[in-house]
Amino acid sequence: MSTAQAEISTILVDRVADWLAQSALAGNDLETLVKGFCERLAAAGVPLKRVHLSFSMLHPLYDALGFTWFRGQGMEVEGFRKKAGVPSDRFLTSPYYHLLSNKLDHLRRRFDPSVPSEFPVFDELRLMGVTDYLAFVQPFSGNTSQGMMGSWSTDSAAGFSDSMISALLRIQSHLAIAAKMAVLTKLADNMMTTYLGGDAGRRVLDGQIKRGEGDTIRAALVMADMRGSSRLAETSGREIYIDTLNQFFDAVAAPFNRKGGQIMSFIGDGFIAVYPCERHRSQSEIACQAALAAAHKATERIMDLNLRRKEQGLGDIGFGIGLHVGNVMFGNVGLTDRLTFSVFGSAVNEVQRLQTLTKKYPHSVLASKDFASYCAANSWLTLGNEELAGIKQKLTVLSPDLSGALALDEDGATEPIYDRMSDAEQVMLLHRDAARLSVGDPRKLQ
Repeated sequence: MSTAQAEISTILVDRVADWLAQSALAGNDLETLVKGFCERLAAAGVPLKRVHLSFSMLHPLYDALGFTWFRGQGMEVEGFRKKAGVPSDRFLTSPYYHLLSNKLDHLRRRFDPSVPSEFPVFDELRLMGVTDYLAFVQPFSGNTSQGMMGSWSTDSAAGFSDSMISALLRIQSHLAIAAKMAVLTKLADNMMTTYLGGDAGRRVLDGQIKRGEGDTIRAALVMADMRGSSRLAETSGREIYIDTLNQFFDAVAAPFNRKGGQIMSFIGDGFIAVYPCERHRSQSEIACQAALAAAHKATERIMDLNLRRKEQGLGDIGFGIGLHVGNVMFGNVGLTDRLTFSVFGSAVNEVQRLQTLTKKYPHSVLASKDFASYCAANSWLTLGNEELAGIKQKLTVLSPDLSGALALDEDGATEPIYDRMSDAEQVMLLHRDAARLSVGDPRKLQ
């Protein structure tokens, strides 16, 4: 390769800047933005070998979202999870840490084979043929930790020319503006999904924000509650209580938040979930059978959890689950300026009463006759007819045979790792290149 430094067309770089602005206005997600930007910058004549970009995120589980683009190989995406304690040695010996600790905006290094690497990552970049490296920090504003960090690497024998560096510094600001818009959009989506759930969050973001707005829908309903929480709160410290409650939600609630299920809200030490369906039998069967399979899976998971707790000298976590089906109002209620998005109606009251009956009967999962009728292939034990407070007609209460839990959950043995994580964690892990996801590669921290 010639050592002559090529000049970069400012016209083509300006076209990349224009594309960034158009992409941001169009609401493209961060991944589309970064991938399109890197490909267009390389097409404009900038001899990039590798580009790494990390964006800090306001997210309950992740500090940042990272992208690493390689010429001719596409892009890899990863989420940097929050970690307690001191930073890793890898980060402490990285160019990024050097930038941050010295309050620098940029760091450039030409690679000389006769000179030892200043940072460990440089040894890896040398093996890729990199000759020149430029790292940067780009805050999104002066009073926030939100921002962008990144690095440009080239394998051009002549390294980066002054015109290339000028182009990179100029386009960096355009990228930061477009990325900030994409990050804020993703932030809103993350927060809506984390606090309201997927469908409710989308409805709010789409403008369904007025009190009384919503729909009447048919759904399989789930109400679950942890047993003994009041006593635990009184006898244990705050940390133990919260940790136990989160263990309960991880074990019992998680199965109801997939395969069509949506957790609408957490109510103290319990939660309500729905499986929306159409008003004809086949769709009701699908929804009820999915809810029942989730109840079986939750039972299996809490049994496994209690075995582990027993090995640690801890007590069992008890629970009760009520299953029902009916029409509910799905939308906003509350004050005009302080709303909640959830489900309401007589069917919700009925499933709540069903769940309470698990304290009366020696069964952790109870269902209404209407619900059981859509799961006829399962074995049911009829327990009796109950008068429920506030409900005129008696409700026939049944309990399912839980011995078929594994048969109902056909993919249980091959459940993907992210399927066992929380909703918020899945949001980040599912935000990725459709062809490739790479998590945990330390090279992307540089």
